[in-house]
Amino acid sequence: MALAMLIPVYFLVNTHIKKYKMDRTAIIGKLREIIEPYVQDQEAFTKISEETDLLQDLKVNSANLVDIIIDAEIAFDIEIDDDSAEKMLTVKDAVTIIEQLITK
Repeated sequence: MALAMLIPVYFLVNTHIKKYKMDRTAIIGKLREIIEPYVQDQEAFTKISEETDLLQDLKVNSANLVDIIIDAEIAFDIEIDDDSAEKMLTVKDAVTIIEQLITK
């Protein structure tokens, strides 16, 4: 019985530690995976950088931008408020917001 009660605590602590240790490079890598299915300009995606604009450069439509935000919330185990979501227009913006939320 005691072991069964400890298992959820272990996973909760382990997830928190994993999130906290994620560096900017790892966040960018995971974000690339999240963004890729929604990209309309694959050539621009091959040249993605922190300055890449999700809507203008990658041709992600606004509905898919919402999907990217939801997928990021799930992948990084965070909750992105509406104000932050509206600011996630470039890769750099998205990474900065995710960084701030995973270290809280």
